[in-house]
Amino acid sequence: MRKIAALIFPGFELLDVFGPMEMFGLLPEEYALELIAENRGPVASNQGLSAYATATTADGMNHDILFVPGGAGTRREVENASLVAWIDKASQHAEFTLSVCTGSALLARAGILDNRRATTNKAAFSWVASQGPGVDWVPRARWVEDGNILTSSGVSAGMDMALGAIQRMHGRDRALEVAKWCEYTWQEDRDHDPFAEVHGLV
Repeated sequence: MRKIAALIFPGFELLDVFGPMEMFGLLPEEYALELIAENRGPVASNQGLSAYATATTADGMNHDILFVPGGAGTRREVENASLVAWIDKASQHAEFTLSVCTGSALLARAGILDNRRATTNKAAFSWVASQGPGVDWVPRARWVEDGNILTSSGVSAGMDMALGAIQRMHGRDRALEVAKWCEYTWQEDRDHDPFAEVHGLV
């Protein structure tokens, strides 16, 4: 059983969090999910709906997987020194660290992605890349795996990455099982990224 600490902050992107958590949550014998924030209680998403954080960054670290979403709030949180420091420590503690969309900007600011390959939302690629000049940013990728760090492109790509993570931990058959249950067409090719061209990155 692996515990996932899914970080949320004001302005997080709803699907960044709940798309992947749907995938992981369909394997309750393998994953326990928890929303964590700087303060316990409701946290407003970028779409206005709030999610309730049941744990805080001050509670200590008892997770196996750190999950960091993106969203408009990342523009503010990259300047939040205490949160960035917590992300660094939490990643060091975790077996795996995953980010979706502009969540990789927070990993970059924490130094977690230095000398690693990573990707992000293609519409925000230049801004995110500026947060981590020591990162090998990949302009065309649905998601990237570098060691125990997985980063995905924008929003919906997080679901493909989550299934990729399930495949890595439990095999392709389990990942396909989850995708079938969700009636979701899993994009298994990590390099399939039409949005790189849409946004003029290749």
